Amino acid sequence: MAAITYRKALNDALAEELAHDENVVIIGEEVAEYNGAYKVTEGLWKRFGDKRVLDTPISEAAFVGLGVGASMLGIRPVIELMFWSFAFVAYDQIVNNAGCIRYMSGGLVNLPLVIRGPANAGTNVGATHSHMPESILASNPGVKVVCPATAYDAKGLMKTAIRDNDPVFVMENTLLYGETWEVPEEEYLIPLGVADVKREGSDLSLIAHGRAVITSLQAADILAREHNIDAEVVDLRSIRPLDEEAILQSVRKTHRAVLVDENKPFCAVSAQIATTIQGKAFDDLDAPVMRVCSLDTPAIYSPPLEKLQLPTLERVVEKALSIA
Repeated sequence: MAAITYRKALNDALAEELAHDENVVIIGEEVAEYNGAYKVTEGLWKRFGDKRVLDTPISEAAFVGLGVGASMLGIRPVIELMFWSFAFVAYDQIVNNAGCIRYMSGGLVNLPLVIRGPANAGTNVGATHSHMPESILASNPGVKVVCPATAYDAKGLMKTAIRDNDPVFVMENTLLYGETWEVPEEEYLIPLGVADVKREGSDLSLIAHGRAVITSLQAADILAREHNIDAEVVDLRSIRPLDEEAILQSVRKTHRAVLVDENKPFCAVSAQIATTIQGKAFDDLDAPVMRVCSLDTPAIYSPPLEKLQLPTLERVVEKALSIA
C-alpha cells in the first residue's frame, strides 16, 4: 500500500490504461502540454506523445463529438471536461448520441467512452461552474455514472470505466484532489454498480456518494462519540448502475436512513434512493427516510455562504438525531 492523493490515483489509472491498451486516448482542453487544468494528466503527454494525449480548442460540443465518433470506430477516448458544468453545451453529443447509439444500432455499435472532470460546488467559482449533474445524466438509459469519494475508489473505478464498452461519466471533486488515502501498489479494478460500506454500524444508515461520504464519516464519528449512536456509512460509488441491494441490506439492518447528497434536493440522487427504500424496505423502517441536500439555489459565490449551502456536518448530525 502507498499513501497517494486522489489526483495521483487518477493520474496513475490513466497512465496504466494508456500503457495497457493502445486504443486509449486522452482528449480535452490543456490536457497535454499544460498537464491538465488540475494536473490530473501531468506527465502523460510527455510519456505517450501527441497521438495519445490531445489538446483541443475550447469547444466541448466539438471535442465530445470527436470522442463519440472515435469511440464508434474502436478508439477508447477519455475526455476531460474542465468543469462538468460545461457538459450542457455538449448535451446532444453526450446523451442523444453517446447514450443512444448502442440501443439505436441494435447492439451492433459500442461506445467505449469516458468523460471525466470536476462536478462539485464549494470552490467559490460561481453558479455556472458549480453544477453536479450526476442525477441529470443518470436519468438517461444507456449511460453509466460513478462518483468516487476516495483515492482508492477513484483509481479502481477509472480503470474499470475505461475498459467498459458503454459511456461512463466520472464525477470528481476538486476538494478531494489533494486528499490522501492508502492505495494498493498492485493493479486492481473496482466493478461498476457495487457500493461499499465505509463504516459498519447498527443504529442508522448514512447513505451518500462523492464528497458527501467524507461528511457522513465525520458525522458518524460525532454520533458515536457524543450520542452513543452507531451509524453505518454506505458509499454508493456508482449512481448508475445503482447497487440497490447494498442500500436495502443496510436499511434492513439499521431500520433508519439519512441520505446525504450534495445535489440540490429536487430530483436529486437521494430522491431516487428514498423511493427505492420506500418501495422495497418500507416494513423495515422504524422512522421516515431523511435527506440532507444542498440548499435549493444556484451555487452561492460567497465562500462562507457556499459552505453552508452544501450539506454541513451539523445538519447531518441534527437530521440523524431527529430519527435516532
